[in-house]
Amino acid sequence: MTDRADPWRVPVAVAQIPETGLHRDIEADKAIREAIAEVGGLREVLSASASLDVAPKSGGRFQVTGRVRARVGQTCVVTLDPIENDIDEEIDLIFAPPEQIPQLSDLVDDAAESDEEIPDPPEPIENGVIDLGRLATDALFLAVDPYPRKPDAVFEPPDVPDDPEDHPFAALKALKLDKKPPGAKKPKKG
Repeated sequence: MTDRADPWRVPVAVAQIPETGLHRDIEADKAIREAIAEVGGLREVLSASASLDVAPKSGGRFQVTGRVRARVGQTCVVTLDPIENDIDEEIDLIFAPPEQIPQLSDLVDDAAESDEEIPDPPEPIENGVIDLGRLATDALFLAVDPYPRKPDAVFEPPDVPDDPEDHPFAALKALKLDKKPPGAKKPKKG
């Protein structure tokens, strides 16, 4: 059974992560792929997998690195034909205990004011767990092309009429009324 908001759940308890870190290869089964497609507004998800490493850092923080790979079915925005796109998204995130998030976010804000490369703010460790499935799903959704098109699809704009009188509002122009608006005074004769 999958949760609609989080269709792919692979929780890892941070208390059980060894000092040497851990590696997880995860793959979404058919039911999870169908749920991901529904939540993400995709025609279908043909495959979804992730290869992730979780390494402990100082201060109770953890770094998650790896890749998410997927093949998604979408609809071409030009031709409306079904198409498939491959996703290969790199992941490199820091997870921190929730109480550290405001302080670490301030450091990111300070870095934004300098010329240094701006790091991403850390993600919170929720209830002592890092959910690798949710992380993989989020990376997949961020990598999906919002305007997919077939490689050979060319958008042909509609023909624009040459005659300026031949437009959708030309008929309204013909409806001009000679009536004066209510309350308008007749001009005085001089």
